[in-house]
Amino acid sequence: MRRTTKGVAALVVLLASAVPFALGSAAASVHRAKSLDGQRVEVAAVWNGTEEKNFEKVLSAFEKRTGASTKFTSTGDDISAAIGPRIAGGEAPDVAILPQPGLLKDFVERGVLKPVGVAAGKEVDANYAPIWRRLGTVNGRLYGVWFKAANKSLVWYNARVFSDAGVKPATTFDQLTNDMKTISESGVPPLSVGGSDGWTLTDIFENLYLAQEGPAKYDQLASHSIPWTDPSVSDTLRTMGELVMSSNLAGGTSGTLQTDFPTSVKNMFGTRPKGAMNIEGDFVAAVVSGNTNAKVGTDAKFFPFPPMNAGQPSVVTGGDVAVMFNDTPAARALMKFLASPASAEVWARRGGYISANKNVKLSAYPDKTTRQIAKDLVRSQTVRFDMSDQQPSAFGATTGQGEWKLFQDFVSNPKNASTIQKQLETAAAKAYKS
Repeated sequence: MRRTTKGVAALVVLLASAVPFALGSAAASVHRAKSLDGQRVEVAAVWNGTEEKNFEKVLSAFEKRTGASTKFTSTGDDISAAIGPRIAGGEAPDVAILPQPGLLKDFVERGVLKPVGVAAGKEVDANYAPIWRRLGTVNGRLYGVWFKAANKSLVWYNARVFSDAGVKPATTFDQLTNDMKTISESGVPPLSVGGSDGWTLTDIFENLYLAQEGPAKYDQLASHSIPWTDPSVSDTLRTMGELVMSSNLAGGTSGTLQTDFPTSVKNMFGTRPKGAMNIEGDFVAAVVSGNTNAKVGTDAKFFPFPPMNAGQPSVVTGGDVAVMFNDTPAARALMKFLASPASAEVWARRGGYISANKNVKLSAYPDKTTRQIAKDLVRSQTVRFDMSDQQPSAFGATTGQGEWKLFQDFVSNPKNASTIQKQLETAAAKAYKS
């Protein structure tokens, strides 16, 4: 008994001496995990409303992991104009999320962005297809992490109209054009297009050009290595002209050019649908859910933009790229986090989001439709970024001029394609020189 008592006493002393060490080790471990306590990082992006709330959940997850505090600043649609004066005054946000690779390149050329290869290069290589590193790279250095993506190579359709017409989702472009004729004969215009928003027309052209001419030509035209008068553009405009002829369009040519994108989606659903299909991105689902009585996945369905010439399906994508203006430990940690599957899954679970991160679990997406859209994006062998977003904004992304205006002119008169090509080349050459 005595030895036992001594043994117990010794054990108590040993445990007592060990507890502070164990607690100290745990405290040190917690401290290491929260090594950014007291540091702050500001993030600026165009998002507001639901998107802002969802992204703030991502920032909250980052705070819990690191101990850093975050501040989100919504800039409105023109982020360049919003943060330009702050950059000039030496008060740039630590991190910004840009909606166009052209803006990333512009900020790099102005010498105001910090490279992020040290902070997030390994994560980008591990979690993304090579195209996304290339899109975030300027002059051989990585400057951007693509946090949010869009699949813009989808054909959304009214399931009841398809059923009534006896057609099924097309697996080839020839089948698509044949189905359009069948749907038209059933009494419903096959296409609903928001032509008053010029970007919807550039999206159609880009899907056609990538599918018909291939990724090499697409890259050349996107970088203006070939002119808009190139025969490949002529061939694609010929195809596009047949697709958007007035008889195929809900409201005809005139009605299409007076219809904005949300209305073009709403027009597809109702007691008497005004159109059967809409060639646009995953964001169509949000318009359906928020502006119609149709149910995504039941009434509103989609299929991938079909390949041409026995080729493989291709994807035109868009997205938002995170960049770093201030090279601080907290900013570096955030860039690394944004390149991880964990950050993307926070937003994915809340809906209204697609990630280009190939290691995001498909189960993180809240419904079958979104899972399929994400799967098509990350597994496609041919992915190219929205062409107009890669070009100078004066040419590729400005209302009333450049591509947006000239593609509206083309839809108004497809027979005038050669003149439109010359005007596109003139506008592009001017924008690239300025």
